[in-house]
Amino acid sequence: MTKTAHSYDYDYFVIGAGSGGVRSSRIAASLGAKVGIAEYKAVGGTCVNVGCVPKKIMAYAADYHGHFEDAKGYGWDIQVPERLDWKKFISRKNDEIKRLNGIYDGILEKAGVEYHAGYARFIDEHTLEIDCPEGEDKTITANKILIATGGTPRKDMVPGEEHTITSDEAFFLEEQPKHILIIGGGYIGVEFSHIFRGMGSKVSICHRGPMFLRGFDDDIVACLHEDMQKQGVNLHFNNQLQSVEKKGDTLYAHLSGGEVIECDCILSAIGRIPNVQGLGLDKIGINQAENGQIKVDEHDKTNIEHIFALGDVTNKLQLTPIAIAQGQKLAERLFSGDPEREVCYNNVATAVFSQPPIATVGCSEAEAKDLGYDIEVFKTKFRSMKYILAERDEKIFMKLVVCKNTDKVLGVHMIGLDAPEIMQGFAVALNAGATKADFDRTIGIHPTSAEEFVTMKSSN
Repeated sequence: MTKTAHSYDYDYFVIGAGSGGVRSSRIAASLGAKVGIAEYKAVGGTCVNVGCVPKKIMAYAADYHGHFEDAKGYGWDIQVPERLDWKKFISRKNDEIKRLNGIYDGILEKAGVEYHAGYARFIDEHTLEIDCPEGEDKTITANKILIATGGTPRKDMVPGEEHTITSDEAFFLEEQPKHILIIGGGYIGVEFSHIFRGMGSKVSICHRGPMFLRGFDDDIVACLHEDMQKQGVNLHFNNQLQSVEKKGDTLYAHLSGGEVIECDCILSAIGRIPNVQGLGLDKIGINQAENGQIKVDEHDKTNIEHIFALGDVTNKLQLTPIAIAQGQKLAERLFSGDPEREVCYNNVATAVFSQPPIATVGCSEAEAKDLGYDIEVFKTKFRSMKYILAERDEKIFMKLVVCKNTDKVLGVHMIGLDAPEIMQGFAVALNAGATKADFDRTIGIHPTSAEEFVTMKSSN
């Protein structure tokens, strides 16, 4: 017999208590739905536990050595510490993550969302079994189901890969590496390079392509490349990890170019895969891409009418703010009676917490040309006022990509001090359709770096 909506245990059940899942469940409950959520790890998902938050905390810690050095140029009689107290730092970081876990627990409890600690898998299209490690397994039913299980880092499956770690383990290392080899030149690899180099470790990067950060504007990447070389990061492009040997406490990484790198830690940062293993998606016929990502439509719906998916487990943009927005809009569409609630994917700003940091929104120069735009480019490069007395050899680079025909700003790019904090406002401007004339007539805040965005002249 077919069940009615009222005969299910839940109106809405969410698999995965990460950023998107927590937001969606909370909003749905606030709109009157009976909601449950299952999570087999810590509440908060990747972002809170082994992603954005602890990584940003580690990036802050890595920057302090440079701040100490800069202070000397301002007249501070300061003794620069020789090393970081790694154990103390990791303990403090863990305490902060536990605090955030408690906040997330409180959000769910206050919203009236029923939390289940365990791994949920499909029995049929409306039924889930939850493996509970500290109690009896449960079987629940739900009218509508959301899959928000996120992703997980993957490794190079080469001989000796058991001696390598991923970003998940990097947050809990018992000792700071003396020499870390990072495999991969995406944003995760570049950010961990900043973290460990700033903390005093020797850092090497092995990347299979000719340059890291594929997809970012070429000028921005070139600036970062120059700065990383100045910092002493060893860059091995057009190389791949072939095998790893361990002798005592030393790891020997054999690269495809023939070089052997001796180090004490190898971090695999070659990408992430969706968390779909064991969900039982094959039992109910959920459509997936070759890499396992769940295929969804513009409304985050799978090929099964009442089952939805969002965040890193899907084939859409993989950013925490995207998952949060998707979770909220989905709950509002399903339970507020307003089917028009949609996520805006236009001009999504992003940042890389490298050293110096990168922030960007809109098209790169290459992307704009590929899309057929006749463009005009505006650039500027200068040293931040903050670094003049400090005598730090680090520059800020800014770039605007503008459509000649409409004068609309297509892309805003920056590398340098405070870039991520500055870029958010320009994302709003691009979504509002700002033109170069709008930039030109805007009075800058002086003296700041950001004012350069409204004073740039053509570089063509």
